Amino acid sequence: MTASDGALHAAGILFDLDGVLVDSGSTVDRSWQGWARRHGLDPALVLANCHGRPSAETIAALAPHLDPAAEAVALEKEQAEDTADLRPCPGAAALLAQLPGDRWAVVTSGSRALAVSRLGHVGLPVPAVLVTADDVARGKPDPEGYRAGARGLGLAPRECVVIEDARSGVRAARAAGCRVVGVRGPVLGPTSDLDALVENLAGLAVTPAASGLVLRLREAVDG
Repeated sequence: MTASDGALHAAGILFDLDGVLVDSGSTVDRSWQGWARRHGLDPALVLANCHGRPSAETIAALAPHLDPAAEAVALEKEQAEDTADLRPCPGAAALLAQLPGDRWAVVTSGSRALAVSRLGHVGLPVPAVLVTADDVARGKPDPEGYRAGARGLGLAPRECVVIEDARSGVRAARAAGCRVVGVRGPVLGPTSDLDALVENLAGLAVTPAASGLVLRLREAVDG
C-alpha cells in the first residue's frame, strides 16, 4: 500500500529497538567482544553474527559447547548495566510522540528486562505491546516476532510497516508479510527489497489518516 506520492499507508508501526529507537551500538559491541575474548573466539566473527538476533541463538551457533541460555542471561545482564553510551536515536522521541499508543509496538531480539532498561534509560516510553526474546520460540530472521507484534495491535501483518536496521530483521518482517522501512547502518545489508530507506527516524514524518497512519520521507536517501 504505497501511494502514488511515495507515502506508506499503514494501520500500525512495528519498531526494532537497537539501532532504530536506542543507539546501543557501543554497548552491544563492547559486551560481545568481551564475551568472545573470554571464550577464545574471534571478536570480529562474533560481531559479524550477533546483531539482530537473540543472544542465545548467537551463542548456540558460535559456541555450541556452552549453555546458551545461561550465557545469554549473563551477557544481557552485563549489557543492561552498561548504560554509559546509550542514547535515543535521532528523531525517535519526536516520532513516537506523534503516534497513538495503540498504533505502535516494539519487536526486539533482546530480553524484556534489557528492552525496558534501555528505553527507560534514554527516556523513551515502553509500549503497551513489547515483543521480546522472552515471548517467542524463534528469533529473527524468523517472522514469529513481527507476527506477534501485529497481533498484539489487533492487526494483520500486511497492515503494518516495520522499521529495521538489521538484515535479519528485514528478512523477518518480509517473511511476516510486512512492508519495511530500513534505517541505514552497518548491519542493514542490501536495500533493494526495502519500501523506503532513511538515515534515522528524523527522516520520517507520520500523520493520522482515515486508514490509520501515513508515513512520508522528509528527504530522499539513496540505497
